[in-house]
Amino acid sequence: MKALPVEPSSAPVAIGSRIRAARQSQRLTIEHVADATGLTKGFLSRVERDLTSPSVASLVTLCQVLSISIGDLFAVPETHLTLRGEGPRISLGGEGIVERLLTARSERRLQVLSSTIAPFGRGESELYAVDCDVDVLHIISGELTLILTQDSYDLKAGDTLSFPGREPHTWENRTAEPVEALFILVPAASGSGA
Repeated sequence: MKALPVEPSSAPVAIGSRIRAARQSQRLTIEHVADATGLTKGFLSRVERDLTSPSVASLVTLCQVLSISIGDLFAVPETHLTLRGEGPRISLGGEGIVERLLTARSERRLQVLSSTIAPFGRGESELYAVDCDVDVLHIISGELTLILTQDSYDLKAGDTLSFPGREPHTWENRTAEPVEALFILVPAASGSGA
């Protein structure tokens, strides 16, 4: 089978912002990097603004000083788009609730769930915990009561409550209006949800 020839792209590769981010994350000034690499401050500034391209030798030196791999500069960021109403439906229990996963199933750093809760919908009758460090509940519209072991919170549109994910809790929509809410779990819950 004949391999298809790949035509090189003439589009410039913008790596300057990644170099700047690496430098700034280490709290280094351009002057510090210039001293360590032997490159001029003006040249480094132009590289960071993608006004010039460094030679391979300069790029290797720059990456060594910044403790990053050359490959990191050219890596395509992993993105995931979920359009409104199109996330996969999940069922984490409760009555009168439709939940959709908004983050990629493979995402382990956090999990975002969109919840539409019908009038008088409710979570589990017994308090339950989620296997995550932090559970964040943000109310988009409507009113929802979150019940913890020692407290309960009456939340309205725009309110956000953070609490330990492993804290036993449940929720109730005590009104005749639906609720739109987001549950954000950090890190992503392993096998359970809000």
